[in-house]
Amino acid sequence: MTIKLLAVGKTDNTELQTLITAYENRLQHYIKFELEIIPDIKNSKNLSENQQKEKEGELILKKLSSTDALILLDENGKQFSSVVFSEYLQKKMNSGLKQLVFVIGGPYGFSKEVYQKAQGKISLSAMTFSHQMVRLFIVEQLYRAFTILKNEPYHHR
Repeated sequence: MTIKLLAVGKTDNTELQTLITAYENRLQHYIKFELEIIPDIKNSKNLSENQQKEKEGELILKKLSSTDALILLDENGKQFSSVVFSEYLQKKMNSGLKQLVFVIGGPYGFSKEVYQKAQGKISLSAMTFSHQMVRLFIVEQLYRAFTILKNEPYHHR
């Protein structure tokens, strides 16, 4: 199985990008992982929130294949403990799924079409984080999940 993380907009904070890359590299020891950035919408200041969500949604949906399982990182999603998240990933791997795609949307969330295509929503916290921070948190949690599954000492129970 491949895990892909799609994120709208680039990370302009170099310290955060360094940490994200460090966890991406660690994660590669366990599973094929790809982080793909969807460029910010040009002239977004001239668009309504809905128009921006629609344009971002079109770009997100273009990146998917028909067999992908799409999971949205969404404030109204299900919250997991790290251990339960690792079990969730194990079930996805056991199901024979080829690619699991997590998506971090733009500043206004997702379009109706993206919500309709999604097979689930996950919330990392009841708190709100910047989209750039969410990238780090999800990559770290993916890494943590695999260390839990391999019974390695990174995660202390």
